[in-house]
Amino acid sequence: MTLLASFAHEDTAVGAAAALREKGVEDFELFSPIPLHHADAAVGLGKSPVRVFTLAGALLGAVGGFALCVWTATRFLLPTAGRPIIALPPYLLITYETTILLGVLATLLGFFVVGRLPAWKDRAYRPASNVDRFVIAVAGASAGQAEEILRASGAESIERENAS
Repeated sequence: MTLLASFAHEDTAVGAAAALREKGVEDFELFSPIPLHHADAAVGLGKSPVRVFTLAGALLGAVGGFALCVWTATRFLLPTAGRPIIALPPYLLITYETTILLGVLATLLGFFVVGRLPAWKDRAYRPASNVDRFVIAVAGASAGQAEEILRASGAESIERENAS
């Protein structure tokens, strides 16, 4: 079961989210028609873990790109005027390109993983949260306890939605 509480003002919605966290309710989401950067602390969001995916992809791309250049140069020897077989300046171009390529692809993968996309199950949603309402969705066993907190925080309406 999911509990959906609607709020008209952002301050009451952020206050309700903070009250839910204070009472130990962790399984809730805040939907908003506008960006609410000050609500991150109330909802319990920290820094995005997508950056770890980006770093891992970039490092893998750099090592892989340089290794590809070295492997190619040692397999297909082409000595030219006494220059070294493994020369850094031309290899850095390929290393840079593979760093960017795998960093971007890993960021995209991280975005999908962290965002839980694609959504394999339907989650509670109200279209009004894209127009003019702030909606808090509380899922799971903590919905009963959360209803009292949301009413006390000034929710305009509270609806129950059963899982499909």
